[in-house]
Amino acid sequence: MRFIKQSKLLLAILSLALVSACTTITDLKTDLSERVFGRELVDIEPLTEFEANATAKVLWQAKLGSAGNYDFSPVVEAGSAYAASSEGDLVKLDAVSGKELWHNNVGEKLTGGVGVGGSLVMVGTQKGAIYAYDIAGKLQWVSRLSSEVLSAPRYYDGLVIVRTGDSRIYGINADDGSRKWVYDRTSPALTLRSSAGIVVDGGAVYAGFAGGKLAAIRADNGKLLWEASVAQPKGVTEIERIADITSLPMVDGPLVYAVAYQGRIAAVDRATGRVVWNRDISSLAGLSHEDARIYVSHAIGSIYALDYTTGKTFWRQAALKNRQLTGPLPMGDRVAVGDVEGYVHFLKREDGAFSARIKIDDTPIMPQMVTINSDTLLAQSRDGGLYAIQIK
Repeated sequence: MRFIKQSKLLLAILSLALVSACTTITDLKTDLSERVFGRELVDIEPLTEFEANATAKVLWQAKLGSAGNYDFSPVVEAGSAYAASSEGDLVKLDAVSGKELWHNNVGEKLTGGVGVGGSLVMVGTQKGAIYAYDIAGKLQWVSRLSSEVLSAPRYYDGLVIVRTGDSRIYGINADDGSRKWVYDRTSPALTLRSSAGIVVDGGAVYAGFAGGKLAAIRADNGKLLWEASVAQPKGVTEIERIADITSLPMVDGPLVYAVAYQGRIAAVDRATGRVVWNRDISSLAGLSHEDARIYVSHAIGSIYALDYTTGKTFWRQAALKNRQLTGPLPMGDRVAVGDVEGYVHFLKREDGAFSARIKIDDTPIMPQMVTINSDTLLAQSRDGGLYAIQIK
Protein backbone atom coordinates (compact mmCIF):
# COMPACT_ATOMS: atom_id res chain seq x y z
CA MET A 1 0.00 0.00 0.00
CA ARG A 2 1.03 3.60 -0.53
CA PHE A 3 0.42 6.53 1.82
CA ILE A 4 -1.13 8.44 -1.06
CA LYS A 5 -2.18 6.83 -4.30
CA GLN A 6 0.28 7.22 -7.15
CA SER A 7 -2.45 8.34 -9.54
CA LYS A 8 -3.44 11.22 -7.27
CA LEU A 9 0.14 12.45 -7.02
CA LEU A 10 0.70 12.14 -10.75
CA LEU A 11 -2.52 14.04 -11.49
CA ALA A 12 -1.42 16.83 -9.15
CA ILE A 13 1.92 17.17 -10.92
CA LEU A 14 0.38 17.11 -14.40
CA SER A 15 -2.16 19.73 -13.30
CA LEU A 16 0.61 21.98 -12.10
CA ALA A 17 2.42 21.66 -15.40
CA LEU A 18 -0.73 22.57 -17.32
CA VAL A 19 -1.61 25.55 -15.13
CA SER A 20 1.72 27.26 -15.56
CA ALA A 21 4.51 26.56 -18.00
CA CYS A 22 6.87 28.58 -15.80
CA THR A 23 6.43 26.38 -12.70
CA THR A 24 9.86 25.62 -11.26
CA ILE A 25 11.09 22.26 -10.03
CA THR A 26 11.27 23.82 -6.54
CA ASP A 27 7.55 24.65 -6.69
CA LEU A 28 6.85 21.12 -7.88
CA LYS A 29 8.83 19.58 -5.04
CA THR A 30 7.08 21.78 -2.49
CA ASP A 31 3.62 20.90 -3.79
CA LEU A 32 4.40 17.18 -3.85
CA SER A 33 5.85 17.29 -0.33
CA GLU A 34 2.83 19.12 1.05
CA ARG A 35 0.54 16.42 -0.32
CA VAL A 36 2.67 13.60 1.09
CA PHE A 37 3.38 15.21 4.47
CA GLY A 38 -0.18 15.86 5.47
CA ARG A 39 -1.48 19.16 4.12
CA GLU A 40 -4.32 17.09 2.60
CA LEU A 41 -6.41 14.59 4.56
CA VAL A 42 -7.13 11.20 3.01
CA ASP A 43 -9.32 8.45 4.46
CA ILE A 44 -8.35 8.85 8.10
CA GLU A 45 -9.11 5.78 10.20
CA PRO A 46 -11.76 6.56 12.85
CA LEU A 47 -10.47 6.10 16.37
CA THR A 48 -11.57 2.97 18.19
CA GLU A 49 -12.59 2.81 21.84
CA PHE A 50 -10.36 1.00 24.33
CA GLU A 51 -10.09 0.47 28.07
CA ALA A 52 -7.43 2.89 29.27
CA ASN A 53 -5.02 1.74 31.98
CA ALA A 54 -3.29 5.11 32.35
CA THR A 55 -4.24 8.78 32.41
CA ALA A 56 -2.73 11.53 30.28
CA LYS A 57 -3.10 15.20 31.18
CA VAL A 58 -1.72 18.55 30.07
CA LEU A 59 0.54 20.00 32.78
CA TRP A 60 1.04 23.31 31.00
CA GLN A 61 0.69 24.87 27.59
CA ALA A 62 2.07 27.88 25.76
CA LYS A 63 1.27 29.58 22.48
CA LEU A 64 3.71 30.50 19.70
CA GLY A 65 3.14 31.64 16.14
CA SER A 66 2.08 29.01 13.63
CA ALA A 67 4.44 26.63 11.87
CA GLY A 68 3.09 27.37 8.39
CA ASN A 69 4.32 24.72 5.96
CA TYR A 70 7.45 23.97 7.99
CA ASP A 71 8.20 21.43 10.70
CA PHE A 72 9.39 22.61 14.11
CA SER A 73 10.72 20.44 16.90
CA PRO A 74 11.11 21.70 20.48
CA VAL A 75 14.13 20.76 22.57
CA VAL A 76 14.60 20.26 26.31
CA GLU A 77 17.99 20.97 27.83
CA ALA A 78 19.07 21.44 31.48
CA GLY A 79 15.53 21.99 32.75
CA SER A 80 14.56 24.47 30.04
CA ALA A 81 12.39 24.05 26.94
CA TYR A 82 13.15 25.90 23.71
CA ALA A 83 10.78 26.26 20.76
CA ALA A 84 10.37 28.32 17.58
CA SER A 85 7.72 29.23 15.03
CA SER A 86 7.57 30.22 11.38
CA GLU A 87 6.68 33.77 12.42
CA GLY A 88 10.16 34.32 13.88
CA ASP A 89 9.42 33.46 17.52
CA LEU A 90 12.17 31.88 19.62
CA VAL A 91 11.26 31.18 23.25
CA LYS A 92 12.81 29.70 26.35
CA LEU A 93 10.48 28.26 28.98
CA ASP A 94 10.86 26.52 32.31
CA ALA A 95 10.29 22.87 31.36
CA VAL A 96 8.55 22.05 34.66
CA SER A 97 6.15 24.98 34.95
CA GLY A 98 5.97 26.37 31.41
CA LYS A 99 6.89 29.84 32.66
CA GLU A 100 8.36 31.98 29.88
CA LEU A 101 11.98 32.90 30.61
CA TRP A 102 12.61 34.94 27.47
CA HIS A 103 11.07 35.52 24.05
CA ASN A 104 12.86 36.87 20.98
CA ASN A 105 11.66 37.54 17.47
CA VAL A 106 14.43 36.87 14.98
CA GLY A 107 13.02 39.25 12.39
CA GLU A 108 13.03 36.64 9.64
CA LYS A 109 10.81 33.69 8.80
CA LEU A 110 12.08 30.61 10.64
CA THR A 111 11.94 27.26 8.89
CA GLY A 112 13.26 24.61 11.27
CA GLY A 113 13.56 23.49 14.87
CA VAL A 114 15.79 24.74 17.65
CA GLY A 115 19.30 23.47 18.31
CA VAL A 116 20.92 23.82 21.74
CA GLY A 117 24.55 23.12 22.66
CA GLY A 118 27.83 24.77 23.59
CA SER A 119 25.88 27.45 25.52
CA LEU A 120 24.18 28.45 22.26
CA VAL A 121 20.54 28.42 21.13
CA MET A 122 20.34 28.22 17.33
CA VAL A 123 17.64 28.56 14.67
CA GLY A 124 17.64 28.72 10.85
CA THR A 125 15.66 30.90 8.46
CA GLN A 126 14.00 30.76 5.07
CA LYS A 127 16.76 32.99 3.67
CA GLY A 128 19.50 30.60 4.78
CA ALA A 129 20.69 32.37 7.92
CA ILE A 130 21.67 30.81 11.23
CA TYR A 131 20.99 32.93 14.31
CA ALA A 132 22.93 31.96 17.43
CA TYR A 133 21.91 33.28 20.86
CA ASP A 134 23.41 32.60 24.27
CA ILE A 135 21.25 30.85 26.86
CA ALA A 136 20.21 34.25 28.25
CA GLY A 137 18.72 35.17 24.87
CA LYS A 138 21.41 37.59 23.68
CA LEU A 139 22.34 37.41 19.99
CA GLN A 140 25.92 36.21 19.46
CA TRP A 141 26.27 35.98 15.69
CA VAL A 142 24.49 35.45 12.36
CA SER A 143 25.86 33.24 9.58
CA ARG A 144 24.51 33.31 6.00
CA LEU A 145 24.36 30.02 4.06
CA SER A 146 23.22 28.91 0.60
CA SER A 147 19.50 28.16 1.08
CA GLU A 148 16.71 27.73 3.62
CA VAL A 149 17.41 25.73 6.77
CA LEU A 150 14.70 23.10 7.24
CA SER A 151 16.01 21.32 10.35
CA ALA A 152 17.59 22.04 13.73
CA PRO A 153 21.28 23.03 13.82
CA ARG A 154 23.52 20.74 15.92
CA TYR A 155 26.47 21.61 18.16
CA TYR A 156 29.55 19.39 18.26
CA ASP A 157 33.04 20.11 19.62
CA GLY A 158 33.21 23.82 18.86
CA LEU A 159 31.20 23.57 15.64
CA VAL A 160 27.61 24.30 14.69
CA ILE A 161 26.66 21.78 12.01
CA VAL A 162 23.78 22.78 9.76
CA ARG A 163 21.96 21.21 6.83
CA THR A 164 20.37 23.41 4.15
CA GLY A 165 17.54 22.65 1.74
CA ASP A 166 19.91 22.22 -1.22
CA SER A 167 21.49 19.11 0.41
CA ARG A 168 24.57 20.92 1.67
CA ILE A 169 25.91 20.42 5.19
CA TYR A 170 28.02 23.15 6.79
CA GLY A 171 30.47 23.14 9.68
CA ILE A 172 30.42 26.60 11.29
CA ASN A 173 32.73 27.96 13.99
CA ALA A 174 30.60 28.14 17.14
CA ASP A 175 32.52 31.18 18.40
CA ASP A 176 31.85 33.60 15.55
CA GLY A 177 29.73 31.87 12.86
CA SER A 178 32.54 31.70 10.30
CA ARG A 179 32.44 28.83 7.82
CA LYS A 180 34.91 25.97 8.42
CA TRP A 181 33.81 23.42 5.82
CA VAL A 182 30.94 22.43 3.53
CA TYR A 183 29.82 19.02 2.28
CA ASP A 184 28.00 19.18 -1.06
CA ARG A 185 26.21 16.55 -3.13
CA THR A 186 23.92 16.35 -6.13
CA SER A 187 20.26 15.45 -5.58
CA PRO A 188 17.72 14.02 -8.05
CA ALA A 189 15.51 16.57 -9.81
CA LEU A 190 12.38 15.40 -7.98
CA THR A 191 12.70 14.86 -4.23
CA LEU A 192 10.50 15.33 -1.20
CA ARG A 193 11.05 18.64 0.55
CA SER A 194 11.42 17.51 4.14
CA SER A 195 12.82 18.53 7.50
CA ALA A 196 15.27 15.63 7.62
CA GLY A 197 18.23 16.88 9.62
CA ILE A 198 21.48 15.42 10.88
CA VAL A 199 22.73 13.41 13.84
CA VAL A 200 26.24 13.94 15.21
CA ASP A 201 27.84 11.16 17.24
CA GLY A 202 31.40 10.01 17.89
CA GLY A 203 32.98 12.50 15.52
CA ALA A 204 30.70 11.62 12.59
CA VAL A 205 27.72 13.40 11.04
CA TYR A 206 24.99 11.05 9.80
CA ALA A 207 22.48 12.29 7.23
CA GLY A 208 19.89 10.67 4.99
CA PHE A 209 19.36 11.89 1.44
CA ALA A 210 17.16 11.50 -1.62
CA GLY A 211 17.43 8.17 -3.39
CA GLY A 212 17.67 6.28 -0.10
CA LYS A 213 21.30 7.16 0.60
CA LEU A 214 22.75 7.39 4.12
CA ALA A 215 26.06 9.23 4.45
CA ALA A 216 28.61 9.41 7.27
CA ILE A 217 30.74 12.57 7.21
CA ARG A 218 33.67 13.59 9.39
CA ALA A 219 32.54 16.28 11.81
CA ASP A 220 35.92 18.03 11.92
CA ASN A 221 36.41 18.60 8.19
CA GLY A 222 33.26 17.52 6.27
CA LYS A 223 34.96 14.68 4.36
CA LEU A 224 32.83 11.70 3.36
CA LEU A 225 33.56 8.55 5.36
CA TRP A 226 31.11 6.23 3.62
CA GLU A 227 27.75 6.11 1.88
CA ALA A 228 25.22 3.28 2.21
CA SER A 229 22.05 2.43 0.28
CA VAL A 230 19.10 2.17 2.66
CA ALA A 231 16.65 1.87 -0.24
CA GLN A 232 16.87 1.55 -4.00
CA PRO A 233 14.48 3.65 -6.13
CA LYS A 234 12.02 1.38 -7.96
CA GLY A 235 9.34 1.89 -10.57
CA VAL A 236 8.90 3.55 -13.96
CA THR A 237 7.79 7.10 -13.16
CA GLU A 238 9.76 9.67 -11.17
CA ILE A 239 7.10 9.55 -8.46
CA GLU A 240 7.36 5.79 -8.12
CA ARG A 241 11.13 6.13 -7.87
CA ILE A 242 11.07 8.52 -4.92
CA ALA A 243 12.82 6.71 -2.06
CA ASP A 244 13.98 9.58 0.12
CA ILE A 245 15.11 9.45 3.72
CA THR A 246 12.89 12.13 5.22
CA SER A 247 13.64 11.64 8.94
CA LEU A 248 16.61 11.61 11.31
CA PRO A 249 18.93 8.61 11.41
CA MET A 250 19.32 6.97 14.81
CA VAL A 251 22.62 5.87 16.38
CA ASP A 252 22.80 2.98 18.84
CA GLY A 253 26.17 1.45 19.73
CA PRO A 254 27.96 0.11 16.63
CA LEU A 255 24.97 0.62 14.33
CA VAL A 256 23.15 3.54 12.75
CA TYR A 257 19.56 3.07 11.61
CA ALA A 258 17.66 4.90 8.89
CA VAL A 259 14.35 4.52 7.06
CA ALA A 260 13.17 5.77 3.66
CA TYR A 261 9.78 6.71 2.27
CA GLN A 262 8.67 4.09 -0.31
CA GLY A 263 11.75 2.17 0.75
CA ARG A 264 13.25 0.25 3.63
CA ILE A 265 14.50 0.47 7.16
CA ALA A 266 18.13 -0.56 7.49
CA ALA A 267 20.77 -1.10 10.15
CA VAL A 268 24.22 0.03 9.00
CA ASP A 269 27.63 -0.68 10.54
CA ARG A 270 29.02 2.68 11.68
CA ALA A 271 32.63 1.72 11.00
CA THR A 272 32.27 0.41 7.45
CA GLY A 273 28.91 1.50 6.05
CA ARG A 274 27.92 -2.13 5.50
CA VAL A 275 24.19 -2.85 5.69
CA VAL A 276 23.71 -5.41 8.47
CA TRP A 277 20.00 -5.97 7.90
CA ASN A 278 17.06 -4.32 6.17
CA ARG A 279 13.37 -4.86 5.60
CA ASP A 280 10.57 -3.27 3.61
CA ILE A 281 9.00 -0.59 5.80
CA SER A 282 8.20 2.87 4.42
CA SER A 283 8.26 5.84 6.77
CA LEU A 284 8.00 9.62 6.62
CA ALA A 285 8.26 10.57 10.31
CA GLY A 286 11.01 8.16 11.25
CA LEU A 287 12.11 5.98 14.12
CA SER A 288 13.40 5.87 17.68
CA HIS A 289 14.86 3.30 20.05
CA GLU A 290 14.94 2.22 23.66
CA ASP A 291 16.03 -0.97 25.46
CA ALA A 292 17.01 -3.06 22.41
CA ARG A 293 13.87 -2.14 20.47
CA ILE A 294 13.34 0.11 17.47
CA TYR A 295 10.03 1.87 17.01
CA VAL A 296 9.00 3.16 13.59
CA SER A 297 5.92 4.93 12.21
CA HIS A 298 4.90 3.42 8.88
CA ALA A 299 3.83 5.86 6.17
CA ILE A 300 0.28 4.45 6.13
CA GLY A 301 -0.17 4.71 9.88
CA SER A 302 1.03 1.54 11.61
CA ILE A 303 3.49 1.56 14.50
CA TYR A 304 6.11 -1.20 14.56
CA ALA A 305 8.31 -2.43 17.38
CA LEU A 306 11.36 -4.24 15.97
CA ASP A 307 14.33 -6.13 17.35
CA TYR A 308 17.38 -3.88 16.95
CA THR A 309 19.76 -6.71 15.96
CA THR A 310 17.60 -8.45 13.34
CA GLY A 311 14.65 -6.21 12.42
CA LYS A 312 12.21 -8.91 13.52
CA THR A 313 8.74 -7.59 14.45
CA PHE A 314 7.75 -7.74 18.12
CA TRP A 315 4.37 -6.13 17.48
CA ARG A 316 2.44 -3.89 15.09
CA GLN A 317 -0.34 -1.47 15.97
CA ALA A 318 -2.45 -0.96 12.82
CA ALA A 319 -5.44 1.02 14.14
CA LEU A 320 -4.13 4.49 13.17
CA LYS A 321 -4.33 4.21 9.39
CA ASN A 322 -3.59 7.41 7.44
CA ARG A 323 -3.48 9.49 10.61
CA GLN A 324 -0.13 11.01 9.49
CA LEU A 325 1.71 10.00 12.62
CA THR A 326 4.67 11.60 14.30
CA GLY A 327 7.80 9.64 15.03
CA PRO A 328 7.31 7.27 18.00
CA LEU A 329 8.60 8.48 21.38
CA PRO A 330 9.56 5.71 23.86
CA MET A 331 8.74 6.52 27.50
CA GLY A 332 9.63 3.50 29.61
CA ASP A 333 6.59 1.21 29.66
CA ARG A 334 4.87 3.17 26.90
CA VAL A 335 5.42 4.60 23.43
CA ALA A 336 3.80 7.93 22.49
CA VAL A 337 2.78 9.03 19.01
CA GLY A 338 0.91 12.13 17.79
CA ASP A 339 -1.41 12.44 14.81
CA VAL A 340 -2.95 14.83 12.28
CA GLU A 341 -6.05 15.60 14.38
CA GLY A 342 -4.11 16.75 17.44
CA TYR A 343 -4.29 13.51 19.42
CA VAL A 344 -1.40 11.95 21.33
CA HIS A 345 -1.71 8.18 21.72
CA PHE A 346 0.13 6.09 24.31
CA LEU A 347 0.82 2.43 23.49
CA LYS A 348 2.00 -0.34 25.79
CA ARG A 349 5.66 -1.11 25.21
CA GLU A 350 5.19 -4.88 25.44
CA ASP A 351 2.40 -5.46 22.94
CA GLY A 352 1.47 -2.12 21.32
CA ALA A 353 -2.05 -2.06 22.77
CA PHE A 354 -3.54 1.37 23.49
CA SER A 355 -2.90 2.57 27.03
CA ALA A 356 -4.18 6.16 26.99
CA ARG A 357 -5.13 8.96 24.61
CA ILE A 358 -5.48 12.73 24.85
CA LYS A 359 -6.54 15.41 22.37
CA ILE A 360 -4.43 18.53 22.84
CA ASP A 361 -5.09 20.54 19.67
CA ASP A 362 -7.19 20.70 16.51
CA THR A 363 -4.15 20.81 14.20
CA PRO A 364 -1.44 18.22 13.45
CA ILE A 365 1.29 17.42 15.95
CA MET A 366 4.81 18.17 14.71
CA PRO A 367 6.78 15.07 13.58
CA GLN A 368 9.14 14.98 16.60
CA MET A 369 8.00 15.08 20.22
CA VAL A 370 10.58 15.09 23.04
CA THR A 371 10.67 13.94 26.66
CA ILE A 372 10.89 16.34 29.59
CA ASN A 373 11.35 13.46 32.04
CA SER A 374 10.40 9.78 32.29
CA ASP A 375 6.64 10.42 32.40
CA THR A 376 6.26 13.80 30.64
CA LEU A 377 6.66 14.77 26.98
CA LEU A 378 6.65 18.03 25.07
CA ALA A 379 4.68 18.31 21.82
CA GLN A 380 4.24 21.21 19.39
CA SER A 381 1.25 21.61 17.08
CA ARG A 382 1.16 23.13 13.62
CA ASP A 383 -0.96 26.00 14.92
CA GLY A 384 1.75 26.95 17.44
CA GLY A 385 0.57 25.22 20.59
CA LEU A 386 3.26 23.88 22.92
CA TYR A 387 2.05 21.21 25.38
CA ALA A 388 3.67 19.39 28.30
CA ILE A 389 1.77 16.08 28.68
CA GLN A 390 2.15 13.78 31.66
CA ILE A 391 1.21 10.10 31.57
CA LYS A 392 0.47 8.27 34.83
